[in-house]
Amino acid sequence: MAEKATPPRPSARKVKDKWKAKAWYSILAPDMFNRQVVGETPAEDLARLQDRVAEVTVQDLTGDFAKMHIKLMFRVTDIRGSEAHTQFVGHDLTPDYIRRLTRRKRSRIDQVIDVSTRDGWRLRVKPLAITDRRIQAAKQGLLRNLMVGVVKDAASKNSIGDFVRQMISGDLAKAIATACKPIQPIQRVEIRKSEVVAFGTTMPIPEPGEVPVEAPPPPTEPEAPVPEAPTEEELPPPPPP
Repeated sequence: MAEKATPPRPSARKVKDKWKAKAWYSILAPDMFNRQVVGETPAEDLARLQDRVAEVTVQDLTGDFAKMHIKLMFRVTDIRGSEAHTQFVGHDLTPDYIRRLTRRKRSRIDQVIDVSTRDGWRLRVKPLAITDRRIQAAKQGLLRNLMVGVVKDAASKNSIGDFVRQMISGDLAKAIATACKPIQPIQRVEIRKSEVVAFGTTMPIPEPGEVPVEAPPPPTEPEAPVPEAPTEEELPPPPPP
């Protein structure tokens, strides 16, 4: 009996490697952080890269280990060649850091404040205060009003870059604690979260390889001439004995 011929095997279908079609782009921090490279990301289409949000800690930008609990969010807003330029869209604290702040027999005071900076940025800031002991609701209301006044005043007097630096450096939290101290001593103040509601004035993005133009140094005042010491001929004669 003749053996049946085996049918030919179908040729294996070629699988397209999607990674080969993607290009790598460098993600640059905003101008307030000196446009540092914070990472790289692949993208096949520029439309998918636009509006992508990158998350980076302050420790990655400054090398300060004490700021590793602060996360910054940057959104891609412009693509120049292989560089993806971003804008600041908010910051947040890690949940484990916030849990370590809360203790028993203490009051936690949260507040949500909408502010506007000097250059037209609108943000939603969420400070957090921990008192040294439990306090009544009426006193908590007074502390919330003080927090609103301090945060709005700081935002109105600073640009977006300076205001963000005050939030992540702790200067704004110190100002809140100082303002609340006459009513109730505050054990800890943190800016728990911030969100950009509307963009304002932004710095122009330099072209790839272009050196940003720096402001000229302020003019220096001419130094006053140093008077020369008188010679022996110019000295007055000694008084008679």
